[in-house]
Amino acid sequence: MIEPSQFEAAYQGRQERTRQLLAANEVDALLITLGRELPWLIGYQAMPLERITCLYMDASGSTRLVIPKLEAPRVRALPGLELVPWVDGEDPFALLGSMIRDAKVVAVDDRFISGWLLPLMERAPRASLRSATALLNPLRRQKDAIEIELLELAAHAADRVTERLIRGEIKVANRRESEVAKDIGEALLEEGHTSVNFTIVGSGPNSASPHHDPTTRVIMPGDALVLDFGGTYSIDGEPGYCSDTTRTFAVGEVPEGFGELYEVLYHAQTVARESIRVGMSGREADLVARNVIAEGGYGEYFVHRLGHGIGLDEHEDPYLSSENVLPLEAGTAFSIEPGIYLPGRYGARIEDIVILEEKGVRALNESPRELAVL
Repeated sequence: MIEPSQFEAAYQGRQERTRQLLAANEVDALLITLGRELPWLIGYQAMPLERITCLYMDASGSTRLVIPKLEAPRVRALPGLELVPWVDGEDPFALLGSMIRDAKVVAVDDRFISGWLLPLMERAPRASLRSATALLNPLRRQKDAIEIELLELAAHAADRVTERLIRGEIKVANRRESEVAKDIGEALLEEGHTSVNFTIVGSGPNSASPHHDPTTRVIMPGDALVLDFGGTYSIDGEPGYCSDTTRTFAVGEVPEGFGELYEVLYHAQTVARESIRVGMSGREADLVARNVIAEGGYGEYFVHRLGHGIGLDEHEDPYLSSENVLPLEAGTAFSIEPGIYLPGRYGARIEDIVILEEKGVRALNESPRELAVL
């Protein structure tokens, strides 16, 4: 179990690496509001209210959190973190403006809303802006030991839900997709998740829709069934890390032709897990699975990228897609989720969350990938 002191040390380490990055890029000030960079840096998630909460950092070591006074009690005490509370009737932009008055380069997170940014920039007219999200992405991509442990706990909790489905503890046949989705969500919470982020239940022809919203369609014998679900897993109120897994089943019996399709998909996912290495680009990783599917005759039916990064966000860097030419690094976490979708008939997807290590991929999801009949 992770001790509170380990979380504190992790936040301190991330702040120090951030200060080094600011200095190396000649950024005078970093401003973070609603982005995931805030909990990553100090373990605090700002409430998305009209009142601004903003973290200020600079390369010299100053770390201040401008926060509504009524929210200040929610913030943990961290060494070096100064709270700057403000009350209704006070101008928080004047407080922040005084911090960046002489700044030439200010980095702001991608979720900094314009209603806050515009009045702030009026107080620092000489400052040029750049994306703090893009600046910090290289640091956030490479997960530290605590992040990897939380991702592993989340993945294993999701696996336990999959295993309950395989054992028949969560019934699927002759039930509505929406009913099964509700049961899966409840199971995620029972297995330790703090919240449910999504539950995709696609049966029969709906399984050919990768992001299908569960409907009142009744799942019937002979259906293909795609189940994609995930949530947020946290310990002792710390920021939560995400799970995301997909398994495909047949209900009652395997539909005609579906076994052959699934074998191609299973092979593609296996080859990708066994082949992806440090230094391979996101584009090259995507092609590993895409080529197998194309050779199997289903190339046009693989309609999305191979995978996405995961951490505090369900989708974050790195992306395993044709657009990503950057090399994959050791310590990154991402999904490997090829899919094949025949419109109007059926579809299939197999998804694992993995950690890329120096020797290759280590899958965090361990539930069976073979086609099971429920």
